[in-house]
Amino acid sequence: MRKPIVAGNWKMHKNIPEAIELANGIKRGVLDLHNLDIVLCPPFTALSAVYDIIADSNIQLGAQDVYWQEQGAFTGEISVGMLKDVGCRFVIVGHSERRQYFFETNETVNRKIKSVLRANIIPILCVGETLPQREENKTLEIIKEQVFGGLKDIPAAEAEKIVIAYEPVWAIGTGRNATPVQAEEVQKYIRNLLSEMYNTSIAEAVRIQYGGSVKADNIEELINQPNIDGALVGGASLKEDSFTQIIKVCAKGEN
Repeated sequence: MRKPIVAGNWKMHKNIPEAIELANGIKRGVLDLHNLDIVLCPPFTALSAVYDIIADSNIQLGAQDVYWQEQGAFTGEISVGMLKDVGCRFVIVGHSERRQYFFETNETVNRKIKSVLRANIIPILCVGETLPQREENKTLEIIKEQVFGGLKDIPAAEAEKIVIAYEPVWAIGTGRNATPVQAEEVQKYIRNLLSEMYNTSIAEAVRIQYGGSVKADNIEELINQPNIDGALVGGASLKEDSFTQIIKVCAKGEN
């Protein structure tokens, strides 16, 4: 049975005092939940402060991005060693906003994932199609390109550690949401791709989250789908009440 995972992507929100307040509130709200992984991904500036709050709790720290080089003249970038130094156990890689606004490609995503795995940190690989791609019936084609590209040359023993997040781009921050049937269709397809790339055992072990306007009022239907193992949450993770409710539903709906 796969252990559910719920990650909150705070994006470019929360200064340090705000991040501390939110982390403390979430920590209080999920104190007794241990049957799932809970991850907070604040902006880089708040990583250390949030870690101080959650270090002794059932919540783990994640980053929103990383660069693949260990060090060097790469102004503005953050290495995986730096993330590990502040307590990160997870890193989001290839989020649609990174692909859209900062020109991430499957190749750069693949390089980042390899760097993260070498540091024994868990990458959350994001894949998903845009609205025009869905309307042109290219969803599965795009997903296959992103999964195969992101996991290129990654051995089975390492692939099993990776979390994959299916995030339909057309549902991120738009208020629109894929139906449970739509989400399950793609997430089952991703699992089949993993079976094709590796084997059935690896495919069944990898956790696949859903991301895309996840809210407290739609998470129950989503988490009850057989191939949805949790959620990558954006806007709803910025509010203590909504995020803790999502976590509690996922803990109860452990599949």
